[in-house]
Amino acid sequence: MSGNALNVESNRSISPEMQRMNPAEDSNWNTLLAAHPKRSFFHTAEWAKVLTETYGYTPVYFRAGGADGSASWLPLMEVDSWLTGRRGISLPFTDDCEPLCSDAGTFQNIFRDAVEFGRLRRWKYIECRGGRELFYEVPASLSFYGHSMDLTAREDELFARLDSSVRRAIRKAERAGVTVEVSQSQEAVEVFYGLQCRTRKKHGLPPQPLTFFLNIHRHILSHNMGMVILARYQGRPVAGSVYFNFGDKAIYKFGASDETHQDLRGGNLVMWTAIKECVRRGAKRLDLGRTSMGNEGLRKFKLGWGTAERNIEYVKFDLRKNEFVTGLDDTSGWHTRVFHRMPGLLSRAVGAALYRHWA
Repeated sequence: MSGNALNVESNRSISPEMQRMNPAEDSNWNTLLAAHPKRSFFHTAEWAKVLTETYGYTPVYFRAGGADGSASWLPLMEVDSWLTGRRGISLPFTDDCEPLCSDAGTFQNIFRDAVEFGRLRRWKYIECRGGRELFYEVPASLSFYGHSMDLTAREDELFARLDSSVRRAIRKAERAGVTVEVSQSQEAVEVFYGLQCRTRKKHGLPPQPLTFFLNIHRHILSHNMGMVILARYQGRPVAGSVYFNFGDKAIYKFGASDETHQDLRGGNLVMWTAIKECVRRGAKRLDLGRTSMGNEGLRKFKLGWGTAERNIEYVKFDLRKNEFVTGLDDTSGWHTRVFHRMPGLLSRAVGAALYRHWA
């Protein structure tokens, strides 16, 4: 490891100045968070509540500094699984959740305390999903593409930035009579979940449990921090997406469609509707999440919306080996072939049983 790499000391006591917090139990959490320039929806108390109530994870958010936006945070969830072991993840089911820290020196102290806490708890490893620049020259465990849109322009200017094929697809959906609705209702969540189950099966992945999406409705959508957008053709749902928002930033989190109506381009109309709705809600940026390096089709789709591309790099510290390690993107493989062939009801049951272990 390079001499410039983050140095993790062993046999070091946890700093008394460091706070370990649970955002789900702190009514002032989001107010403090809003002052931090790098904050995102995934740092909020609402996302922590969804993860803890759905999967039983334990929030261990490390905090150092004052009682304002100058404080630094490392959000972690303890995943305690008899199947995959106990570890700290920042954060489960989150595409990009970099530590909120303005300088690497402060972050070193926070991360060292997290390592010592992890040793006391017998964690296998700590994984940070974003913020590799804070670790100096340690290797990335996984790398993805990230894409985001600047929404600070007029509607006609935003439309003009889209790739010509995207603009044609939007117009095609409109001419075909596809209608779009923006909702925060539980009914809309349940309709989306039906589309999600079809899409996950197509890609050879089990869907997350319905309780996960019902908790998203309870803690996020019902608090006006997100929305479901559904496209329908002749009354039948053909595409849908779920978006979250916090402050002036919005995130595209889930997308699904009925592949038998793919030619209607309902998904394109959903995204364009979301862009306009995000602007109406005051968002200045829309993040489109992570994309696997090998998924050129999805990468091309996101670039077609006039996005800026960046790298999202994860970092994993193995507490047993006492070193930073690399890994493999396991979004595809033998398991995708199995789940692709699995009956829908069985796939849902497997997903409900396994997701809390995968994290």
